[in-house]
Amino acid sequence: MNDELANRPGGDVDNASPLEILEQRINELEQLLGAAKDEQVRLIAEMDNQRKRLARDVDAARKYGAERLLLDLLPVVDSLEAGLAQSGADADKLREGMQLTLRVLMKTLEANGVSLIDPVGAVFDPEQHQAVATVAATNQAAHSIVAVFQKGVRLNQRLVRPAMVTVAKEA
Repeated sequence: MNDELANRPGGDVDNASPLEILEQRINELEQLLGAAKDEQVRLIAEMDNQRKRLARDVDAARKYGAERLLLDLLPVVDSLEAGLAQSGADADKLREGMQLTLRVLMKTLEANGVSLIDPVGAVFDPEQHQAVATVAATNQAAHSIVAVFQKGVRLNQRLVRPAMVTVAKEA
């Protein structure tokens, strides 16, 4: 310990009593402890601020996360409203308008990570499909999908809704 004090500036070991040396060391350690406590308080405050910022960001993402989808869907709404406003339109023009609106809607869904599952002819997969009926089909392989009642939906490759299908059974 005397070597430590001798190497410090103003640490003249020969002129200091052991009590003075210990008091000086206690003061130094108290200063280090105070600095460590201040640093700890600052770190705790910073962690609390980060937690609050993260909570605000998560809340904003929940509230406004669908904004892009909403903006993409507004042209579909506009198209449907324009179609409904037409009076006396013939069935062919209404059908054509509905097809155009469906195309716009499908492009919007695809741009937002949605894909439809239309598994006609595929092999039945209980992870992707929900069988609602089975039929004896002579021209289809057993366990293949004959008809689709409702297409399945994936969101960014995650299954959101399985396809409701009719499956060919063994004859």
